[in-house]
Amino acid sequence: MKAALEREARAQGFDAIGVTRPDSIPQAQERLARFIAEGLHGDMDWMETTAERRGNPQVLWPQARSVIMLGMNYGPDEDPLAILTQRDRGGISVYARGEDYHELIKKKLKTIARWLIANAGGDVKVFVDTAAVMEKPLAASAGLGWQGKHTNLISRDYGSWLFLGAIFTTLELPVDHRTAGDCGTCQSCLDICPTAAFPAPYRLDATRCISYLTIEHKGPIPRDLRPLMGNRIYGCDDCLAVCPWNKFAEQGREAKLSAREALRAPTLADLAKLDDANFRALFSKSPVKRIGRERFIRNVLIAIGNSEDASLVPEAERLLDDASPLVRGAAVWALGRLSKDKLAQLPHRQNESDASVKEEWAAALAAT
Repeated sequence: MKAALEREARAQGFDAIGVTRPDSIPQAQERLARFIAEGLHGDMDWMETTAERRGNPQVLWPQARSVIMLGMNYGPDEDPLAILTQRDRGGISVYARGEDYHELIKKKLKTIARWLIANAGGDVKVFVDTAAVMEKPLAASAGLGWQGKHTNLISRDYGSWLFLGAIFTTLELPVDHRTAGDCGTCQSCLDICPTAAFPAPYRLDATRCISYLTIEHKGPIPRDLRPLMGNRIYGCDDCLAVCPWNKFAEQGREAKLSAREALRAPTLADLAKLDDANFRALFSKSPVKRIGRERFIRNVLIAIGNSEDASLVPEAERLLDDASPLVRGAAVWALGRLSKDKLAQLPHRQNESDASVKEEWAAALAAT
């Protein structure tokens, strides 16, 4: 049955599969509790409210006897770090350049789950990222790889590039062994992090992570971190891309996860012009869509402020009048970075009703 299950999973496009028990990650709950207690989860309040069932799969579903972990390779067809040198363009994380993997993988998991019920009975539940499941520790326990010093899963066969999904089942299936692998003395992922988001190996401070700042964080991005973000406008691949295990990685096979040309290296000037309707159209079926136009344009303005490109001054100036205070505040910062003289010539724009934008004006003018 397990061999047949593996064949079915590969027929659905998964590249890795392993089985573990719900009680196989006892250390995860303690680590999660420490992470939350230290406030390293930032705005992600849902991690705290779901901590008990997130840290213990047996709490999430007591009837589960086995956890089937599946991985789908999404290896890029180009160097993910190359975009960082093109300062007039926005860098979007590899995983978000194609269609939203959540929907794609969930459909495939449901197909496998139905097959499992038809051929072996039992009951099942499927999970992809958005549920209270710690996929990476479970995947490591199931033999798909190990968690590196950057806390992400590393595969011997696919490097850093695996999307994960889980099928919980009431069936008792033979378990797989953990992968024999580790990072040794390498700490390339820690050294490359632009914002020093790793206080120690195997520990992440999400509040400094660019992926968190550009995706999860809802308010203004802390001023001290903005210059460190470069042109990364949605997510960050640095710690993934630099891992030496990527020498074994292959390009992903799923066409729907391949990068759309419009999202490989979009110009900041074009992105800054997006209204809500055009934002939704450009990012249709993309995970970028879920953060909304306001947060996205905030990110674009941070990249504009870091671009050193004077031709982008009109874009920053125009967005000083945006309906969103979040956008207006980022526009003040961006304009101050590109042209302090121009900023100082616009005293009438400082009559702000929003306290956070007033604060941005005060800080920007003080810097002039």
